[in-house]
Amino acid sequence: MNVAVGRGITLDCEDFGDAGAPVILLIMGLGMPAVAWPDPFVAGLVAAGFRVIRFDNRDCGHSTRLTGGGPQDLRLAIARALLRRPVSAPYTLDDMAADTVGLLDALGIGRVHLAGVSMGGMIAQNIAARYPARVASLTSIMASTGNPSLRVALGKPRALRAILTRPLLGADADALVEHYARVYGVIGSPGFAYDPDLLRHHLRRIVERGFHPAGTARQLLAILASGDRRALLQRIVAPTLVVHGSDDPLVPLAAGRDTARQIAGSEFEVVAGMGHDLPPGVQQILVERIVRHCRAAQSRGGAGVARPDAPDQPASRW
Repeated sequence: MNVAVGRGITLDCEDFGDAGAPVILLIMGLGMPAVAWPDPFVAGLVAAGFRVIRFDNRDCGHSTRLTGGGPQDLRLAIARALLRRPVSAPYTLDDMAADTVGLLDALGIGRVHLAGVSMGGMIAQNIAARYPARVASLTSIMASTGNPSLRVALGKPRALRAILTRPLLGADADALVEHYARVYGVIGSPGFAYDPDLLRHHLRRIVERGFHPAGTARQLLAILASGDRRALLQRIVAPTLVVHGSDDPLVPLAAGRDTARQIAGSEFEVVAGMGHDLPPGVQQILVERIVRHCRAAQSRGGAGVARPDAPDQPASRW
């Protein structure tokens, strides 16, 4: 379902479960479309009594693809961000957060439980900080605050090389699947088995949803241009669960600890053996943790499906 969310952007979304159930909105990471949220994971949340919505971010999958920005030296942009220098980008995480809130408006949904992974976790953080009336709870998974400290910001060189390496120009679907399989082999979870055939089936769905490297580059620039967001995250008042893998080679465990430190009252959980992916064993753990977190938040206020009487405004202070 393609939905206009304002400012010329449309987002393609999928809706699962009872329309009257509390909503969990899933926000995916860098360059990954909605189907990167595995179906069994979504089914687990639905079986627990939630309505689940997943969508393609701008510049990904079937959502609006932008132009501009020109050829980018992403390594130079990363270096500038680490040096706290401005990074030029066609849009920022705030724009992607506004897209997401626009999706809720278009669907007539007021408050939701937010769960995001990696870049999706960063977008969810910004929504919770800037649109507090729309957020019943926040689950931030394998994400960061934009803190430029090398200990927090930089993953292992091999992992960084893996995500910055592009497949050969003109590669077909089979070659793209193998490319992503190699990337997952570097950034994946050493403590959780992932059947190779199941992984390739999952990756083929991702590739077929839409491979768009220029959009992925713009999304990475959006992260870098958004800079250090620690002060912004300190505005978050929604019940927050921060989850991070002990063996994440791309976004270090220190980034998860840093995220939890910025959000008052947040709960921090380390998943032993988890890297920067969602293999079946990790999915089971996350379903359990997210369901428990959302139910606890509901007991303190809940997440309704009715649209607010007045448009929500970004928060400017606590």
